[in-house]
Amino acid sequence: MVDLSAIAKWPNVPACYEWLSLDRRGDWRLQGERVTHRGLIEFMNRQYGSDEAGRWFVQNGPQRVFVDLAGTPWIYRREGQGFNTHTGLPAGAVTALYLDPEGNLLLAAEPGIGLLDDRDLAALLDECRDADDQACDESAFTSLLDGQPAPVFWQKIPLQPISAVDLEKRFNFIARPRG
Repeated sequence: MVDLSAIAKWPNVPACYEWLSLDRRGDWRLQGERVTHRGLIEFMNRQYGSDEAGRWFVQNGPQRVFVDLAGTPWIYRREGQGFNTHTGLPAGAVTALYLDPEGNLLLAAEPGIGLLDDRDLAALLDECRDADDQACDESAFTSLLDGQPAPVFWQKIPLQPISAVDLEKRFNFIARPRG
């Protein structure tokens, strides 16, 4: 839960842009450099949130540090039979799966839309089945990559093609917030 208490004391602190980013594997980056300090990562994970416009930020006392997203607001990682967000939250039930033309797999889950960490991609795709509950062949994935529906399912949830240009509007987030 994001702590907003400092805003009451200092309501006019300007926001910060183009300084903090979240990469495609869920790593925080400060001015392009990967953050490795455990305490700072835990702080940013706790203070990560969004505003009504769909801009994602880390609340640093009275200041909002807006996050440039390399993909989506959430990055999901496989944890046993389920998924966690890059901040460590359980993803809960996966309600939809999307494959974009670049081969990124996106999960719609309780926190929101998120990229699957690419290190978990091959294992998840190996679990996919066709309409006859058989392992999928390459042609089914190729159809999805080309934007065509194909009978590919993961735990009975169909994989759907999606265009990367539709993501921000469809899922109400801004990947590159600016002041």
